[in-house]
Amino acid sequence: MAREATDLRERLALRARLYGLLRVFFARRGVLEVETPILSAAANPDPNIASFCTRFDGHVDGGVPGRWLRTSPEFPLKRLLAAGLGDCYELGRVFRNGEAGRQHNPEFTLLEWYRTGWDARRLAEEVVELVQEALALVGTPNRVRVVTYAELFTEVLGIDALRAPATVLIQALGDLQVDPAGLDRDDWLDLLLTHRIQPLFPIDLITVVHDYPASQCALARVRPGDPPVAERFEVYLGSTELANGFHELNDAAEQRRRFAADCVRRRARGLPEQPLDENLLAVLDELPDCAGVALGVDRLLMHMAGVADIASVLAFPFAQA
Repeated sequence: MAREATDLRERLALRARLYGLLRVFFARRGVLEVETPILSAAANPDPNIASFCTRFDGHVDGGVPGRWLRTSPEFPLKRLLAAGLGDCYELGRVFRNGEAGRQHNPEFTLLEWYRTGWDARRLAEEVVELVQEALALVGTPNRVRVVTYAELFTEVLGIDALRAPATVLIQALGDLQVDPAGLDRDDWLDLLLTHRIQPLFPIDLITVVHDYPASQCALARVRPGDPPVAERFEVYLGSTELANGFHELNDAAEQRRRFAADCVRRRARGLPEQPLDENLLAVLDELPDCAGVALGVDRLLMHMAGVADIASVLAFPFAQA
């Protein structure tokens, strides 16, 4: 028991050291730390993300009773950017229903930040700098590779991820057994990435993957081309997905169209409707040219501590909360 207490203290102390490093990192760069609401009248319409909901029972002047625990601080941070705040970040707790496992806890810590006047490539470089400073705290060696989404799929699987039909993607999954009901082409691509490509990333490698299929743009801009691609990147630490970033879309009409498409997919999967963030859509056209990224702090800590289970870096995992 004494050894377990010592191990826990060491890991919580490592978390505190990492938080200190993050705040110094952004202070040196003039990026302002902010706090935004954890409870919102809007939810995330992404059909792959489930929100926790709760109810406000106070006076009706306090606002609508239905409230959602945030899945990220993205929407309110963008509202601050649209109001002219400038470069900012938030380090805080977020919540995703149904996500529990070795790399998932329903309540976890997310670091999200935005840089005005930057594109996705430049922000990806800053993410790598931050991760390398964090790994230096514990003397963990690393190397970096930057590759496009298309290059990665061609190299590992020999297929054209941007053009290949779903039948080719399904064949590339091999003997992986998956219920195909309700899955579309992007779902098959995600399965190939998580089950056939990610596991091959060496443990000491920071991999930056950029230029995702346009159909996976989410809240990112789409760059015209043949084919067009989403100005989006993801950063992997070893085989673990660590960060997801965009050159941010600032077109409210287009974002509303994407949210509506998410709602259609939710209905097709039998998922409940989610209230859209009208406060965000009302100001999105005022969002300055910027890039933003969200980084999973607990996953970074797992790598720093050399552990394979997210519970090892939490004071109390979900089952004990």
